[in-house]
Amino acid sequence: MLPTFGLTGMDAATETALKSAFAEASMRIGGRWPLVSEQDATHVVVDMDSMYGPMSWLRLHGAGKVVIGLTSAPRAQTDFRLGKPFNAESVAELLQQIAPPSDAAAPHGITPSPAPEHQLPEELPKLISEEAAAPDQRPSAAVAAVLETPAAPPPPPREAPSAAPPAPSATAPAPETPPAPAPQAPAPLRDLTLIDWLAPGQLHGRVRLQRGGTSVLLDLDQHQYFGPPTLKPLVAHVESVLKAGDFAPVDANTWNAETGVLGEVQPLSRLLWFCALQAGKGKLMPGFDAGARYRLLKWPQTEREFPKHFRIATAMMKGPATPDEVSAASGVPVGEVADFVNANLATGYAEPYREPEPEPEPQKSGGLFGRLRGR
Repeated sequence: MLPTFGLTGMDAATETALKSAFAEASMRIGGRWPLVSEQDATHVVVDMDSMYGPMSWLRLHGAGKVVIGLTSAPRAQTDFRLGKPFNAESVAELLQQIAPPSDAAAPHGITPSPAPEHQLPEELPKLISEEAAAPDQRPSAAVAAVLETPAAPPPPPREAPSAAPPAPSATAPAPETPPAPAPQAPAPLRDLTLIDWLAPGQLHGRVRLQRGGTSVLLDLDQHQYFGPPTLKPLVAHVESVLKAGDFAPVDANTWNAETGVLGEVQPLSRLLWFCALQAGKGKLMPGFDAGARYRLLKWPQTEREFPKHFRIATAMMKGPATPDEVSAASGVPVGEVADFVNANLATGYAEPYREPEPEPEPQKSGGLFGRLRGR
């Protein structure tokens, strides 16, 4: 089964350019790779350099998708990487890396046979009758003479004792058609919380979210929000099951009046960080192994409300480690370490650690000097 591809977590200009490069690359190598929606795709390209990129990667990884990181960095924590700037050639190389063509193993210089639907009429095999195709199996004259000699008639078969005629029976009823299975109700959709609604494409413009008497103004286009200066008062906003109607649009006059009361503007990435911090409830997000090692790529911004995070960050900056190892080194419970790792995975400050590929051993030089050095 060939993979299908989708795009998410990127601005409109990047998405348009990538769709064009994808279409050209797919045509170059056979057009076998369909571009579908994110929900139907097996492989999803995520712009890891955008603000939404790390969060999209975290969400898709937990959903079992294969994630392709679009980034200008020399490496990415995703399954595959597509470098910036990209073009049709680099996209084609990526597609062939993910799903090589089936004829890639054909010997050099041999053209693979075309599929039946691509063959010309004169290339299609012609139907041949069995009589014409079968070899001449007529017997020789000597054998034919023997075969033509009439054989002795076989003895008449013994008559079986007459049996009583079967009693007339009613016409056998037709087998009953099994009842059609009752239609099953569709699986209920997963409850959506704030971290789901902040994913790319869910919300646009300026909206208000109010919970427990506390209001938060979200500007999704500018990636910023206005609300309490601390994060813990927003627990109800982060943990509540939300519907589209919970986000009320805010006009320009109301926005200007209320933002002046709420204080300084704050980056939306801070709210995303808090959403991911609360999402795991002491466990790593789905799809992440508690026995794997994780590392910080850079020093994260720690909050005064969570003083233990400074100790966790200090331990993780020393090198890749499992949550249990970080817990032992920092003296912080492993559940709080897992929450901290979730928050920094979602914002791109942390990544799962992968062992580097072993470097090939240098070939030993031959000749006289090589033998002398080997003594």
